[in-house]
Amino acid sequence: MTLAPLLQASPSIQLHAFAAMSAFVLGAVQLAAPKGTLPHRIVGSIWVLLMLAVSISAFFIHQLRIWGPWSPIHLIAIFTLVTLPIAVWRAHTHQVEKHRRNMIGLFFGALVVAGLFTFWPGRIMHAVVFGG
Repeated sequence: MTLAPLLQASPSIQLHAFAAMSAFVLGAVQLAAPKGTLPHRIVGSIWVLLMLAVSISAFFIHQLRIWGPWSPIHLIAIFTLVTLPIAVWRAHTHQVEKHRRNMIGLFFGALVVAGLFTFWPGRIMHAVVFGG
């Protein structure tokens, strides 16, 4: 494992990857930690900011081009940018079950599933983890 391929990538890819990795770790902590506490709200706010960074930075990455400069990952970024404020609003209005479903869906869809595709041969994270 070497970070060299990631550190040699464009700043938008670096921001995207490090924000996504941080969001993954904090998201896993959030899933395991007690809910409704002050630490949950603080870590959750940081997680939302990281997810915004992941989503916005995705629009500056065009390595995989399916429709012009765009790819399915950009659809996930749009979905995330729409769902995040809804999920936060649901927490503020005490719609706990809907908030929980939104956040778990974002964690698994936008981080886990989308993240698994970054390990495809030829992608930067594949080179980071598997070399070459």
